[in-house]
Amino acid sequence: MEKRKYNKTDFYFWKITLCLAAASFFIFASLYVVQPLAPLFVRDFNVSVSEATLPLSVNVFGLILGLIILGFYSDRIGRVPLIKCSLIVSAIPFLLIPMIDSFTFFILMRFIQGFAMAGLPAASLAYINEEIDRWSIGIATALYIASNAFGGMVGRFLASFLAEDQAWQTIFYIFAGIGLIIAIAVILFLPKSQFFERSYLSFRKDIEGMLFHIKSPVMLLFFGMGIIFQVSFTSVWTYLPFYLEGEPFSLSSQAISYTFLAYGFGVIGAPIAGWLASSLGLNRVRVAGIITLSAGILMTGIVSLPWIIAGLCVICLGFFTAHSLTATFVTEQAAHHKGSASSLYLVSYYIGVAFGSTAVGPVWNQAGWHAIVWLAGIMPVAYLVIVTIVQKRMKKSTSVSGR
Repeated sequence: MEKRKYNKTDFYFWKITLCLAAASFFIFASLYVVQPLAPLFVRDFNVSVSEATLPLSVNVFGLILGLIILGFYSDRIGRVPLIKCSLIVSAIPFLLIPMIDSFTFFILMRFIQGFAMAGLPAASLAYINEEIDRWSIGIATALYIASNAFGGMVGRFLASFLAEDQAWQTIFYIFAGIGLIIAIAVILFLPKSQFFERSYLSFRKDIEGMLFHIKSPVMLLFFGMGIIFQVSFTSVWTYLPFYLEGEPFSLSSQAISYTFLAYGFGVIGAPIAGWLASSLGLNRVRVAGIITLSAGILMTGIVSLPWIIAGLCVICLGFFTAHSLTATFVTEQAAHHKGSASSLYLVSYYIGVAFGSTAVGPVWNQAGWHAIVWLAGIMPVAYLVIVTIVQKRMKKSTSVSGR
């Protein structure tokens, strides 16, 4: 019997889609669970605010390294084995970290966990493209990406909500349980690959594909945009709990946890952006998203809780609009090695997470919340202006040389 790709009417389509959505939910919840817990790390480990953000940024550095290395191995050992191993290994550090009272061990485990977590994003989209027919890929991909945002939101919200009554160690054990349950479900139900073809190319060829894009000035500009978006977005969410727990708000961890529900605007932001881009044009909607992101950040500088909450909603809507359409632009712009282009944009995106969580720490220490708001609010629009000017000059020089 001839094999065929699954479509949305097939039972196996939904097995693939739901398994990957659940896996994506856990991976991104695991990534961001430590973000609202940073004030607890300051007290429990007697570290500075900047050091307390390391569990997030070090995890991201592990993720970046994993994306590069495991992306290559995904083409060689297969998608499904990598996804399953990624989930199992990602859950284990949540069991080990609470057992040893050492911040150094904590950081080391988060780095290893980040590397393991990369197995899912390194393999999932390729697996979807190989196993699902072209008419149904959009649905599977949209659900997978929505689960990224949903996982990030729930990870932040659940950790912050539980921190009021539970120790962070208990929260880690809860996440270990969630991860192992999801891992078992994926091991049992995720279908084997039908169309995976092992790559026998040398790693040198893969690296050449990445270097092809790094040498492109246009691609570098947009990789940089991914960094800028995330530095702004992550810095706001990282230092928000410290700001809201102090005067004049003095909010509890549970009260702060509800602010993370604004992240839900990101779940709907990307699909809306895609729909608007199809009628209004990708660049127009992307620019609108960048301006919306900056406007939302500046709104949080007003010392009023309703304004801050409204600003957070605007931030999430603008960020996911700008991010999703920039990622789309990068893929469309790449004439060759599209997979490498997407991977490099993803790497730049996570570099922004790392810098936004820890590198912005001195700004918080020296000048506080409003300095972060001005820095994070101005950066996206300022970078947009730079990109626009550089692109115009590049077009002008190209037209002159072509005469």
